[in-house]
Amino acid sequence: MQNPQLLLLYLAALLHNLITGLSFLFTKTALKHASPIDVLAFRFTASLLALSIPVVWGRVKLNFRGKNLGQVISLALVYPISFFALQTFGLLYASSSEGGILLAVTPIFTMIMAAIFLKEKTTILQQASIILSVIGVVYIFIMKGAGLDLAEILGISLLLLSALTSAGYHILTRVTIRQFSATEISFMMTLLGFLFFNTFSLIGHALNNSIGHLFALFGNMEFVLSVLYLGVLSSLVTSLLNNYLLAHMEAAKVSVFGNLRTVVTILAGVYFLKEPLFLYHVAGSLMIILGVIGTNYARHGPERVPAKKGEHPRP
Repeated sequence: MQNPQLLLLYLAALLHNLITGLSFLFTKTALKHASPIDVLAFRFTASLLALSIPVVWGRVKLNFRGKNLGQVISLALVYPISFFALQTFGLLYASSSEGGILLAVTPIFTMIMAAIFLKEKTTILQQASIILSVIGVVYIFIMKGAGLDLAEILGISLLLLSALTSAGYHILTRVTIRQFSATEISFMMTLLGFLFFNTFSLIGHALNNSIGHLFALFGNMEFVLSVLYLGVLSSLVTSLLNNYLLAHMEAAKVSVFGNLRTVVTILAGVYFLKEPLFLYHVAGSLMIILGVIGTNYARHGPERVPAKKGEHPRP
C-alpha cells in the first residue's frame, strides 16, 4: 500500500471515530424525547434522505444488476439493523461508560472471527497491541467508577451483543465488498434500516393511537439536531468511511481503531460537559493509542484485498 493511500486510510479512520465518539452523547439526548425505535426511525430517515440527494443528482452511481442482493441484505440485518437496535435499547438500561467497556471487546471478537472465517493472520505483537488497546479502554472506565449494577444486566447484555454484531459486520463486509461498491453497500444498509425501523415505529404508534407524537418531534429542535447528527454523520458518513476502510484494510485493524472513540468521548466530556480530566484518562488514552499504532505497524506482510472478477488484486 502506497504511503499517500495509507495516510488517507488513517485520516478516514480518525474521522470515523471522531464522529462515533460523539454518538453516545447525541443518542442519550435523543432518547430523552423519544423511544429507541422512534430515534432509529428518524435516524435512518435522515440517512436515506441525505444519501438519496447525490443519487438523484447522478453524482453517485448505483448498479445492483446481476449481483447477489441476498448477500448485502444479510449484511444489513447484522448492521445496521441488529447493531443499532441492540446498542440503542442497551443505552436505555446501561450507562455510556458501560457501553464503552463492552464495545471495547469488538476488536477481540473481530480478530477471532477474521482468523476463523477470513483466514487473516495476526502476529503476536499485533495481538498484544489489540489487548493493550482494550485494557486502556477498560482501565479508563473502571477508574471512572463504572460498575456492573445488577439492575443493568439487560442493558449490558444488549451492548455485549451489539459488540458481537459489530465484529460480524466487519467480517461480512470484507466478503461483500468484493461484489458491491462501498456506496452500494451503504445505500442498501441505509434503505433497509429505514424500512425496518419506520415500519415498527408506525405500527407501534398506530396501535397506541399516538401518531401525532411523531409529528410533534419535528418541533423539538434538540431532538431534530440529535437525529440529524446520528443519521447523517454517525450513520451515513461513518458507514461510507467504514466500508471504504474495510475495502483496503484488514478487518482486525479497522476494528481496533474503534477504541479511539473512547479518547474522543473523554475530550468531548471535558469540553462540552466540563468534566474533569484526571491522570488515568491520560494513561488509558496512551494505552489505546499505542495499541492502535502497534496493531497497524506490526505488520506481517503486505495487505491484499481479494480482487473482483476480472481484476488484479489491489496492493
